[in-house]
Amino acid sequence: MLPLVTATRYVTPLREGGSLPGIVEADDLGTYVMKFHGAGQGRKALIAEVLAGELGRRLGFRVPDQVIMELDPVIGRHEPDPDVQDLLKASAGWNLGIDFLPGSLGFDPLGWRPDPEFASRVLWFDAFIGNVDRSWRNPNMLVWHGDVWLIDHGASLYFHHAWANAARLFSGPYDVDDHVLTPWAKKLADAEAELLPKITEELLREVVRLVPDRWLESESGFDGPDAVRDAYAALLAERASKPRDWLPELSLGDRRPPLGGSDTSRRPRANRPDWLEGPA
Repeated sequence: MLPLVTATRYVTPLREGGSLPGIVEADDLGTYVMKFHGAGQGRKALIAEVLAGELGRRLGFRVPDQVIMELDPVIGRHEPDPDVQDLLKASAGWNLGIDFLPGSLGFDPLGWRPDPEFASRVLWFDAFIGNVDRSWRNPNMLVWHGDVWLIDHGASLYFHHAWANAARLFSGPYDVDDHVLTPWAKKLADAEAELLPKITEELLREVVRLVPDRWLESESGFDGPDAVRDAYAALLAERASKPRDWLPELSLGDRRPPLGGSDTSRRPRANRPDWLEGPA
């Protein structure tokens, strides 16, 4: 399991997040972005954060450290916002803390152009975990000390919202057109050659063991937390065995048409900024 710390001070809500995460101090003297099991997406968003984030870390991406945070709602008693008060009351117990990166800036392709290797690795990884939340509207990457950090993976692994149909939901092609790094992802074949061999059964089981039992024990249709862990590991292993099912166009970066091109095999994106149609 991830390290366990106790929240000691609720500092402020982060209102740009739809689930209203908050900046919280802990008894290990760290400052974290806390994501709450009482938020709209519930504990499954926290599970996805842990599994996707820790898998990404083991594949070589920069991901802020994660901890389990014990929350006593009384620490927010002076917070004037009633919505925050309600969220804290609904989230007593174990939540997820993600290391706060002070002074970090949101990734902006207009100010920092990614190299093809990095763009390809991130896109391939997001396709593998089914991350639908790294679009040009919301890149979910931070620039900190000159490096790019991947954050906010709660929308990944969407199959666990419907376990009865999980295999079917997680087998379709990934929508590369909506990914912020698609225009620069010219080396997906190289990215796959690097990353895919690292996704072993041992690695997947190591990652699923990091999710605490109490987030898994109430899952309908499963005989306990270990059965849920086995299901996550099995689905991810199955996905790793069939990469052409979910990312068939390994050379997409080289074959994207110029702005105004007529490749009808790619679905047009309404309101997509011109600068995302290709690298400058």
